[in-house]
Amino acid sequence: MTTTPAWAERPTRVGALLKGTVLTLITLSVLFPIYMVVLTSLSTQETVTRAGGLVTVPGELSFAAYAELFDGGVVTRSVLVSLGVTGVGTAISLSVTVLAAYGLSRPGSLLHRPMLFLVLLTFLFGPGMIPSYLLISSLGLTDSYWALILPGAVTAFNLVVMRAFFMNIPEEVSDSARIDGASEFRILWRIVLPMSKGVVAVIGLFYAVGYWNSFFNAVLYLNDSAKWPLQVVLRQYVLQGQALVVGQSSTATIAGQGLPPSLAIQMAIVVVALLPVLFVYPFVQKHFTKGVIIGAVKG
Repeated sequence: MTTTPAWAERPTRVGALLKGTVLTLITLSVLFPIYMVVLTSLSTQETVTRAGGLVTVPGELSFAAYAELFDGGVVTRSVLVSLGVTGVGTAISLSVTVLAAYGLSRPGSLLHRPMLFLVLLTFLFGPGMIPSYLLISSLGLTDSYWALILPGAVTAFNLVVMRAFFMNIPEEVSDSARIDGASEFRILWRIVLPMSKGVVAVIGLFYAVGYWNSFFNAVLYLNDSAKWPLQVVLRQYVLQGQALVVGQSSTATIAGQGLPPSLAIQMAIVVVALLPVLFVYPFVQKHFTKGVIIGAVKG
């Protein structure tokens, strides 16, 4: 007689209702703060004053805060910096991770075990802030955009996950390509990568989100505020409450409206910081199970 596992049984009506209620509450607890942030960023001074802070009930709406942000001031510049660092950093990180993971997934590759041991060793020991700063300074990368990219170019976790995924690809496929005279780079480009779109998309998203949300390296290595990425601006002007000097014209008026409230500008910065991840994530979500769970089975 076979027994069905508890998690595979059909839920009762009470259980299904309870699960639906819990999931609904969790969803609302996530969406409601985002709703307040977006609504506040679109509110006028009168609406913000009447609400006494974050707006929960819609009033008069205005895009003055966004117009002020993208009027050529510090936020516009920081968005461009973040987009550039994220794009270049993700491309470099993916390229290095793919090459390293493919090399470490081949049992006969040069220094396979010692290099894999060094990668796994980084899970236990970190370099520390002071040695990292001294290294970046000695390389002349201080106050450079490369200081935002190179220190975190490769993550050991992402490398191990991608290596495990490559090891799940049947060796017979690569052997048949070698018999036909294909080089290792051609095998990687023509065979392995097309079969690994899921894990590449997931790891690419991990790197992109990491670069987009990173602020500590910028605070540590950048002295020129003109090179600040968006997350540092978010930290300085929203979390620490410093005065934000936006738009060159200082007159972001829409349909005769005056300057937007400072709280609306702060919340608009939060929205701008959230939008790229919210737009990209749905397109990559379908690859998560295949890219991460399968890639983590073998290693």
